[in-house]
Amino acid sequence: MVALTDASVVVLVGPMGVGKTTVGKKLARVLKRPFIDTDALIVADHGEISKIFETEGEQAFRRYEEDAMAHAISSPAVVATGGGAVLSELTRGRLKAQAIVIYLSTDGRHMRSRLTGGKRPLLKNGFEDWTRIYEERKPTYEATADITINTSGHSLSVTINEIKQKLGVA
Repeated sequence: MVALTDASVVVLVGPMGVGKTTVGKKLARVLKRPFIDTDALIVADHGEISKIFETEGEQAFRRYEEDAMAHAISSPAVVATGGGAVLSELTRGRLKAQAIVIYLSTDGRHMRSRLTGGKRPLLKNGFEDWTRIYEERKPTYEATADITINTSGHSLSVTINEIKQKLGVA
């Protein structure tokens, strides 16, 4: 169990489409903290993510993501990250120093339907790309996390209750 304090920042990491934003919004309400989505911060400051990838490249996007993460974890909140936020060594260091990191893991069985029709620039080959990227990033998610929650086949309420239990929140 990781002790949640009034000053804690709770950060959700995990693969694209796992539900970080959905879980984050609900968790923020339960914990009575602001909710911040780092992808939304990037879009507000720099425009559509797919356009950033197209015109400036992934490296520029990752720099914007580092800046968004630094801002998001600067005060108590629940933060949903992009799937690749943990790729940055700088961000991983900041997370270890400043946040409680919750990795939302999945067996992937429900992901195919969640990924259709999205604007995810790294998923040109759909589920095949998602699977490859998740397998590549999984060790980094695991190493960065203070808490791992398996979301496979679980409802939102079950996931939230498990997080609350691991945070020691009644």
